[in-house]
Amino acid sequence: MPYLRASDLPSEPAGNRFRELLSRPGILQIPGTHNGMAALQAKAAGFEAVYLSGAAMTASMGLPDLGIITVDEVGFFVRQVARASGLPVMVDGDTGYGEALNVMHMVRTFEEAGAAAVHIEDQVLPKKCGHLNDKKLVDARDMAAKIAAGSQARRHLFLIARTDSAASEGIDGAIARAKLYLEAGADAIFPEALTGAEMFREFSRRLPGVRLLANMTEFGRTPFFTASEFEDMGYRMVIWPVSSLRVANKAQANLFAALRRDGGTHNMLKEMQSRAELYDLIGLKDYEALDASIVQTVLP
Repeated sequence: MPYLRASDLPSEPAGNRFRELLSRPGILQIPGTHNGMAALQAKAAGFEAVYLSGAAMTASMGLPDLGIITVDEVGFFVRQVARASGLPVMVDGDTGYGEALNVMHMVRTFEEAGAAAVHIEDQVLPKKCGHLNDKKLVDARDMAAKIAAGSQARRHLFLIARTDSAASEGIDGAIARAKLYLEAGADAIFPEALTGAEMFREFSRRLPGVRLLANMTEFGRTPFFTASEFEDMGYRMVIWPVSSLRVANKAQANLFAALRRDGGTHNMLKEMQSRAELYDLIGLKDYEALDASIVQTVLP
């Protein structure tokens, strides 16, 4: 139903709804949705929460994932996805866009935009994709200060601490950092770029009872695992951060190649979402029903 009508909006804050999903048995599966349409499609497929990846947001803007975009730019994506889907949205908060006060500003901005959860990472700027080499880390105490600041700023936002330290400090260093971040107020831990099942199991085994987030990105350092396999390894959440963007980009590239080759889209019609499918997904008739002055659309 349209987001315009108050009776169709969720009554509980997004963070509380995210916590309720986590309280259920099983692993929470959270696909990346890089815009409002992708979020609607994920909801139609049955997902109950969605994710906004920094890599997907920047790539959709034609930029690399190097911490270039601003809090306000990300806030635009958060509002779009939260409004379109009505689902709890987990957001990639990069490094928090600065130090402690910047993290607090980010938390307030994201909460007001409709976010349910955010993760902050312990890299220095300019940050890199978690699955690339030579990442530079901040001091663990500085990262803990950011987590503490975010915890003070949030009302309901679920706060996840991401550590990129396994590659340079090993599993022991990553565990030590995770414990410090939990003490500072993190609700969950996101160990990035683990390279095998044994690492995932070891991390979980040494943090009993801690809610852990797994990242199943394609073409990275982590082998392919299913949601159930991550659950068996002790993880409570899994994201597929850039999958929707990768598929959409590939489809668009094929379209433009065909258009250039054929001089028209006639050979691509079977690959397209139809007008009727689009209108059904965005709920055009529901919007029209809110205002009797809008003439109901008749498809040609």
